[in-house]
Amino acid sequence: MRSGERWAVPAGVALLCLLLALGGDPVRDALAYQREAVAAGQWWRLLGANFLHLGWYHLLLNLLGLWTLLLLCPEPLPARTWLLRLLVLGLAVTLGIHVLAPQWRSYVGFSGILHGLFLLGLLPQALRRDGIALAALACLAAKLAWEAFSGTPISDEQALGGRVAQEAHWFGIIAALCYAAIAGLLRQRRPAAA
Repeated sequence: MRSGERWAVPAGVALLCLLLALGGDPVRDALAYQREAVAAGQWWRLLGANFLHLGWYHLLLNLLGLWTLLLLCPEPLPARTWLLRLLVLGLAVTLGIHVLAPQWRSYVGFSGILHGLFLLGLLPQALRRDGIALAALACLAAKLAWEAFSGTPISDEQALGGRVAQEAHWFGIIAALCYAAIAGLLRQRRPAAA
């Protein structure tokens, strides 16, 4: 895999998020997860919502997270693996919200997918006893535990422009664990990255 290919899908995701943000409220209204709209058959919102943001600060945080992911997880992935992970994690996050978190009437954000991508990227390195990956996974676990017990600081929600859907982070992690278990089984049958 050429070095530029490693960045192609993440750069495409960043560009997509940026273009959707530039579309403003009309784009957000058309693609955001809205419980009633999904129940009425607007299924595209289950995926589209993951690439929208509450505002520019929210977008910046998620893009910095994506950049950090690439630095911490240097293993190159084929584009189809990236796209499969984005699809699986994105649908898992919003379906999780739809089925298991009825208090959320609307949702936007990439952080649920991002949490899952971090787990999928760091796990192979951690299994090889890479100290940085182990430390990063410990930080991820500590962050999730902090959110679960203390909630999100009000200052974070004010900066983002809305409430943080902590459930999305958990749905991303759970989906990543399921994906990793299945991909591990698939690797035994064929050597391609999953």
